[in-house]
Amino acid sequence: MNNNYKIPETHPDFRLNKRHFTNAELKHIAYSYIKEGEPFEQQIGNFLLDWLKPTDFIEVHTSGSTGKPKKIRLTKEHMINSALATSKFFKLPNHTKALLCLPVDYIAGKMMLVRAMFLGWDLDSVPPSSSPFDQLFKVYDFSAMTPFQLDNSIGRLHLVKKLIIGGGAVSPRLRKMLVDVDTRIYETYGMTETCSHIAAKRLNPTKKKVSKAFKLLPNVSITKDDRDCLVIKAPKVLDDEIVTNDVVEIITYKKFIWKGRYDNVINSGGIKIFPEEIERKINKKLDHRFFITSMPDDALGEKVVMFVEDDFSEERLTELREMVGNMKSLGKYEKPRKIYLIAKFEETPNGKIHRENTAKSKVS
Repeated sequence: MNNNYKIPETHPDFRLNKRHFTNAELKHIAYSYIKEGEPFEQQIGNFLLDWLKPTDFIEVHTSGSTGKPKKIRLTKEHMINSALATSKFFKLPNHTKALLCLPVDYIAGKMMLVRAMFLGWDLDSVPPSSSPFDQLFKVYDFSAMTPFQLDNSIGRLHLVKKLIIGGGAVSPRLRKMLVDVDTRIYETYGMTETCSHIAAKRLNPTKKKVSKAFKLLPNVSITKDDRDCLVIKAPKVLDDEIVTNDVVEIITYKKFIWKGRYDNVINSGGIKIFPEEIERKINKKLDHRFFITSMPDDALGEKVVMFVEDDFSEERLTELREMVGNMKSLGKYEKPRKIYLIAKFEETPNGKIHRENTAKSKVS
């Protein structure tokens, strides 16, 4: 790593909360945020100081949604290249009016700042909340949200023209609510290691037919390994290829369908089952948060079980058993053999369901 790295100067059109900042000025505002700002502003200040250090990398933490959070290094050059790819893919030139409503402790929030600084965006920051548009009246060209924020902002989506969604799956119920929304809304695929998204798909296309396939951003290519898991080659944002645990179906050299996590696959009676595929089916019937996992079974090896975030009652349990039992879309081995009701799921620091801990807390 280079410890004499010269940080590129911010774009002349860059604005943060209506003010342009050079690199030198950014350092002053960063200290001001850290000393006097709200918690979300302190996060911004800490990131800006990290960015302005004369090193060619920053240290970030992975989300912890598919394993223990870990500290990794991302090069600043790769992060700037990722910003350029986003600009090209979504057609977001300089003077784009953008809203930052995600925590800057994680890669999605950090990249909104990098895009603004080097693409010349006019970026406003607001406290991350479940309903970030509630106190806003300005119309933005672009923003990024979690599915939870999207769910709480349906009535205010006229305030943003293009919106990317990451950090979790978008339920069929929520997708239906987006059909007649004018905002161009995209679900993204990516991870901390790839400096946020490397692929996206439109959630509410004008032709009303939602594509299952993600389309790759510029300078990204993909293959599969012998497990059918996605292998990402993106020399502009990665030093080496990444072998993921995401089972995919490659449609063309630029498109793929995500099927589920390899490490989540359930082998029940010799049949391989993807929990995510069961979840997509049940999501059409169930509004509550839930997830599918497995438990040991003497006869089947593993059996499918379902955890639902809801208050316990025998009546509710019976209702859920009847619902999944009557679903014709579920195969014989896909139907949950046991259902657990939990008042509140455990979550990762950035709000994703911590499946492993939630399951352990119930059955331990």
